[in-house]
Amino acid sequence: MGILMLGAGLQSTLLGVRATTEAFPTAVTGIIMSCYYVGYLVGTRLAPKMLRRVGPVRVFATLAALASVAPLLHASWVHPAPWAVVRLISGVCFAGIYVVAESWLNHRASRTNRGQLLSLYMLVLYVGLGGAQFLLVLSSPQSAEPFMLVSALISAAMVPIVASAQEVSGPATPQRVRFRDLYRNSPLGVVAVAFSGMISSIIFSMGPVYARLSGFGTRGVAAFMAVSILAAVLTQYPVGRLSDRLDRRTVIATMCLIATIVAGVIETFGRLPPALFLLLAALFSGAALTLYSLSVSHVNDKLEPAQMIAASSALLLINGTAAALGPVLTGSLMGAFGAPAYFGVLGTLTGTLTLFDLWRKLRQRPVPRSQKGPFVNTRELVTSTELSKSRDRPAARPEP
Repeated sequence: MGILMLGAGLQSTLLGVRATTEAFPTAVTGIIMSCYYVGYLVGTRLAPKMLRRVGPVRVFATLAALASVAPLLHASWVHPAPWAVVRLISGVCFAGIYVVAESWLNHRASRTNRGQLLSLYMLVLYVGLGGAQFLLVLSSPQSAEPFMLVSALISAAMVPIVASAQEVSGPATPQRVRFRDLYRNSPLGVVAVAFSGMISSIIFSMGPVYARLSGFGTRGVAAFMAVSILAAVLTQYPVGRLSDRLDRRTVIATMCLIATIVAGVIETFGRLPPALFLLLAALFSGAALTLYSLSVSHVNDKLEPAQMIAASSALLLINGTAAALGPVLTGSLMGAFGAPAYFGVLGTLTGTLTLFDLWRKLRQRPVPRSQKGPFVNTRELVTSTELSKSRDRPAARPEP
C-alpha cells in the first residue's frame, strides 16, 4: 500500500499541475478530478463480489495492473474528455484495493486497538502520498516521464502481494449491512465518513490547483502538498491511540475544531509569510486528515467480523460519493471567487461537522470502552431510560 500510494499521490498532483499548465478551466479540472470518485463508487460495489469469487490477492493484483495503465493513457491523450474517462477507471481500481485492505484490517482489529491499527494504516498511506510530492520535481510535468514513473510504481506495488504467496484471510460468510442500519447505530460515524471524503478529495485534488493559482511554482506546489500530507503522518497514531482511550466523538470534535480555527486564520489574514502559511496548512491537514480513520473506527466498533467486508464497501461508497462532490464544488467556487475559496470550503466543512458532533454528544451518551457487541438495529435496543432503571440488566446500546 505504501508503494501504491507513491504512485497514486504523484498521479493526483501531476494531473492538477498539468491541467493548470494546459490552461484547462478550473471548473473543468474539478470535474476531471471528481470522475475519480465516480469510479470509486462503482469500485466499492464491485469489490465485494470480486472478493467472493477470486479472493483478495487476485483482486488486488488485477486492479493494480489495470490502474498502472491509466497514467500512460493520461500522457498519451492530454485532453479533458479522455482524462475524465481514465480518472473514472482509476477510481474503480483504487476503491477495490481499499476494500481489500480495510476489510482485512477491520476483521483483525478489536475495539481496544482499532483506532491505533487504522491510524497506522493511514500513516503508511500518507507517507506514500506525501513522499510522492517530492517525485514531482524529478522531471517536468509537461513531459511523459512522470506519468511513466507513476505507472512503474503502481506496477511495483503488486510484487510484495504476489510474491508473498499468502492468501489474505477474512470472514468465510460475509453478511450484508444496510446503509440505514449503519446510520441508525452510528449517525456521527457515517456523517463523518462522508465529510472526511469531501475534505480529503479537496486537499488531494484541488490542493495543487490552489497552490498554483496562489502563485507557487512547481517546487512550491510540491512543498505545499508534501507538508499538507506529511503532517497527517505525525498526527495519525497519537490521535488514533487517544481515540482508543477516550470517547471517539470528543476526539473527532477536537480535530474538527482545530482545523476550523486554522482555516479561519488563513482566510482572515490572506497573504502570509511562506513559512507561516506552510505551518498553518500542515496544522490544518494534520487535524482534518485524521477524520477518516477516526470515523471508520467509530462505526466498526459495533460490527461483527462477518460484516466487515460489506461495511467497508458501504463506508467507502459513502466516502466516495461525498468525495466526488468536493472537487466540483471547490473548483466552481474557486473559479468564481478565486483561490481563497479553497480554505473557505474546507473550513465550512470542518465547522459543520464540529456542530453535528456536539449535537450528537448532547443526544447520546458514549458507549463504554469495555463494551463490545454485535451490530444491531436500534429499533431492537432498550432506551437509556430503561437502562437507568436497571443497572444489573445487561443490554446493548446504539453507537452514537
